Amino acid sequence: MWVDIRMSRSFLLLGACLLLVVGCADDAEGVLASADELSAEGDGADPAGASGGGRVAASSSVWGRRVALHLSDADGAGWASIEDGEPGDEAWLDRSFDGGKSWSGGSKLGKTKVPNGQRAWRTLMYEIDVPSKRLVGALRACGKAGNRREITCTPWLRARTNTKTPVDAAATALMAQYDAGSGKWPSTGWWNSANALTAIVDYRAATGNTTWDYAIGVTFDRNKSKSFTNDYMDDTAWWGLAWVRAYDVTRDARYLDMAKKDADYLWRFKDDKCGGGVWWSDAKSYKNAITNELFIKLAAAIHNRTPGDTRYLAQADEVWRWFQASGMINGQKLINDGLDGQCRNNDGVAWSYNQGVILGALVELAKAHDDDGYLAKARELADASTNDRGLHPNGVLREPCEGSADRCGRDGPSFKGIYARNLGELDRALPGRPYRAYLQRQAASLASAHDSLDQYGLSWTGPVDQVDAARQHSALEALIAAQ
Repeated sequence: MWVDIRMSRSFLLLGACLLLVVGCADDAEGVLASADELSAEGDGADPAGASGGGRVAASSSVWGRRVALHLSDADGAGWASIEDGEPGDEAWLDRSFDGGKSWSGGSKLGKTKVPNGQRAWRTLMYEIDVPSKRLVGALRACGKAGNRREITCTPWLRARTNTKTPVDAAATALMAQYDAGSGKWPSTGWWNSANALTAIVDYRAATGNTTWDYAIGVTFDRNKSKSFTNDYMDDTAWWGLAWVRAYDVTRDARYLDMAKKDADYLWRFKDDKCGGGVWWSDAKSYKNAITNELFIKLAAAIHNRTPGDTRYLAQADEVWRWFQASGMINGQKLINDGLDGQCRNNDGVAWSYNQGVILGALVELAKAHDDDGYLAKARELADASTNDRGLHPNGVLREPCEGSADRCGRDGPSFKGIYARNLGELDRALPGRPYRAYLQRQAASLASAHDSLDQYGLSWTGPVDQVDAARQHSALEALIAAQ
């Protein structure tokens, strides 16, 4: 029996791996293209010239040999070494540009053998990222003893170049999943990608770090042909809010113009069924909470950024009045999912993001009207959700669908980050930041809920179940909100 290293995705999440390999191919999971496409300008440098000499970031062992991954934080590069060995022992680097899922074209970099008369040796130095191609990489060191079959590898790691703080590290890990060719995050859905972009823009706003700003323009240019609209109004609204955020940090009017197009598209699906509100989809079969919360926030945000506007504010006010009277806010001041066929609260799940988006919407309305009454209403709702035991077993936010990744699907992993983002907006709008301790508690729980590449799973208390951009942007927003 043999285990192909290409099949061993689980080992990437668990740290050092010891694999029994027979006839293993030199590359893995042919997802990325050729080695030439993935080569970095500084590949092949002598580690003796590494700035600061480098550091041993991780090590693993096989047959008494120690295989180590050395990283130079200043150079953003690394190399592998094998020690306590014999002539003929091998060491090499693998490099991945998708968070360790594949390393096609980046396998066995610098492969070298311990020469005669030596017991230790090292590879040349290879860069971790390829900025010219907007690729965010990771390295691991691997090695084997002579002709023996067993291979050992360290965990995947990055240099501290863009990972100096947990927030930096989470943003870098999110961008490692970004595809500049499509301007999306392929590991998650269309609307989740809007939230991933929003998280990157929020990161820039919170830290002043412009490293990932290219994603704003690339995403816009690659996907603007359909004005970011589709059959689902909430999808459209997420993108509209992403472009409001982009306008805030770039002051580029094309982003605000796109947000207005999205809001106008949504308004076409507002009618008097159930007394008002915007339909969830163009099928006009369901009026729900999230679509209308998003519309209120989007329209009010556009008003606050458009001197002389009255139209968008009037629309936001109209939908807010309807939303308050719709019955979707239940007796516990939690917001259920939507309305049934008789236009009554359907007692649907009180998802965390439904509790969150309305807070950000009320912050925008408070600003628009210069009226703290909206903030008082937001506090009532925020107090209810932050203290709800169903949402916070053991004090840490947990989505009702957790316990099975399949139950949360592709959508659920985004919800908690959206909640944290909007609660953070309310917190910063209030004197004394009354929710900061809550937000810091959520961020603290994440300290042990990530893998070696700072990739987060569904649970904010760990362990990592799987990684994707929805889980990652969600954790990033929680870390940002706690600052």
